[in-house]
Amino acid sequence: MGCVFSLPKERQAAAARVTPQRETSFIEKMKKTNRNMVVFYGSQTGTAEEFCGRLAKDAQRYGMRGMSADPEEYDMSELPRLAEIDNSLAVFCMATYGEGDPTDNAQDFYDWMQENGEDLKGVNFAVFGLGNKTYEHFNAMGKYTDKRLEELGGKRIYDLGMGDDDGNLEEDFVSWKEQFWPAVCEHFGVEATGDDTSIRQYELVVPTDINMNKVYTGEMGRLKSFETQKPPFDAKNPYLATVAVNRQLNQAGDRHLMHLELDISGSKIRYDSGDHVAVYPVNDVSIVNRIGQILDADLDTVISLNNLDEESNKKHPFPCPTTYRTALTHYLDITNPPRTNVLFELAQYATDPKDQDTLRKMASASPEGKGLYQSWVLDAQRNILAVLEDMPSLHPTIDHLCELLPRLQARYYSIASSGKVYPTMVSICAVVVEFQTSTGRTFKGVATNWLKNKVVVTDNGHKATVPMYVRKSQFRLPFKASNPVVMIGPGTGIAPFMGFLQERGWMKEQGKDVGETILYFGCRRRNEDFLYQQELEEFEKAGVLTQLNVAFSRDQEGKVYVQHLLKKNKEHLWKLIHTDNAHIYICGDARNMARDVQNTFYDIAEEVGGLTHTQAVAYIKKLMTKGRYSLDVWS
Repeated sequence: MGCVFSLPKERQAAAARVTPQRETSFIEKMKKTNRNMVVFYGSQTGTAEEFCGRLAKDAQRYGMRGMSADPEEYDMSELPRLAEIDNSLAVFCMATYGEGDPTDNAQDFYDWMQENGEDLKGVNFAVFGLGNKTYEHFNAMGKYTDKRLEELGGKRIYDLGMGDDDGNLEEDFVSWKEQFWPAVCEHFGVEATGDDTSIRQYELVVPTDINMNKVYTGEMGRLKSFETQKPPFDAKNPYLATVAVNRQLNQAGDRHLMHLELDISGSKIRYDSGDHVAVYPVNDVSIVNRIGQILDADLDTVISLNNLDEESNKKHPFPCPTTYRTALTHYLDITNPPRTNVLFELAQYATDPKDQDTLRKMASASPEGKGLYQSWVLDAQRNILAVLEDMPSLHPTIDHLCELLPRLQARYYSIASSGKVYPTMVSICAVVVEFQTSTGRTFKGVATNWLKNKVVVTDNGHKATVPMYVRKSQFRLPFKASNPVVMIGPGTGIAPFMGFLQERGWMKEQGKDVGETILYFGCRRRNEDFLYQQELEEFEKAGVLTQLNVAFSRDQEGKVYVQHLLKKNKEHLWKLIHTDNAHIYICGDARNMARDVQNTFYDIAEEVGGLTHTQAVAYIKKLMTKGRYSLDVWS
């Protein structure tokens, strides 16, 4: 969620976590293990890493020997040395993050590409980018990597692939992969083995002498990290914050909008308004139990899935040893529709040839297969449980299923409070995701439903906790308090602006000269979901909020949105932007709202500023470059 930028010190902390005994030379490792293909990933949410693993695994079907690699763990200045290995190939699965940035783990590699003019002659490469068309800098990182490697003398053996997460990322990847492998075979003069049998990456080990103190129970990194908490807290070591407040924000309507406050006192966690809080959710127990039931599995069996490739840096797909129950509850994504590779690998377990054929077809790149995957899996929102229920002949082993499912990822929320005003409390504002699917099932968002049920104090007096950490952002108030700010945030997009308003109020109390502070908020109906109405009216009374503009989309005949209100105040807005050095902030939905708002600002620049359309676009772009037009959006 959101356009998020991480700061250098965060990067350093991540780099410091790399364990020293690891091989930092991927070239030496490839030589030692007789590999000729390395697949690097720039991944923020795990998808690029997953794609990368699939390519490395597929390699042996095409006469290549592959390994998957995190560029943060290796010395990337060794890339020119790849030419020392015969018939070698480097593939890059690069996700674009925020406003066209590299992911945290690819930052050093990006810097190396920018700063170095090393000769990559003799280095063969291919790039697949992961992006989202609703963001302005679509696939910037994939495009840059592809272009830069060629500029440095590398040889592109297949065209840049561009995945669009606003459409169907999985389909884009499968289509690219189907063309990529024949290009590899042709370039290196190798032949596909034609072997479509499943290749296991991990082997199941059921330990006989179990020391329960060594078994993971949901921790992300260090064993027992939830029992003995040690700062600093980050993605691998989240802090267990207690839930101090959990209240419903809306008075009516069919949705549940909530405000939570997480207590971080004693954690040494600091945050600024505009930052994001990452929370690690827990899957629905009923789904976990039902999967166990269908697969006749004892979920409390302690297991370890060990990488068959002993040289791999990734020893297990998730923290091991653990139980199936813990893996399905804390570590694996069982709620989202499974990707095509999962269906392909599961097909072998279907006893009905028709089911086998259907699963393989959905995993193929044929138009019919793609259409079937889109309608039967994606449009119907079938998760792995629904797939198992609707294909009774499909009966995979639970360990193979656990190997195939992707990791459950942290969820990010814009923090709805100011660290200066509430240093020991982090606020979250979110809408609970719940809807009926075409198969008559109820789809429930993992994190929001889990958070909704976090009662402050349970019946037995225990305080509810949430594993979390703070991720830095560039969504910041102007350095000079006297600069005017224009905040646009419909729905839960209001979250970061609650922090901004608290901070502007605090500055005012300090006697600082605080500029105009204007908010454009949108919701459905005044008496239904006017979030934080009381607080906003108090900010207005105190003079912290100089102008509160609310668009109630459904309170009148024609729908009214924030962009309509912006248009109404176009002269004043143009003066603030053009003459008074105002900063503009937009938070919420990237696909429609952020785009409509941006088009409205183009119109204002044309109508009031007298610019042509081309000049207006360039004008807004310049504001973005200067940090005066900031987005915190999600799709």
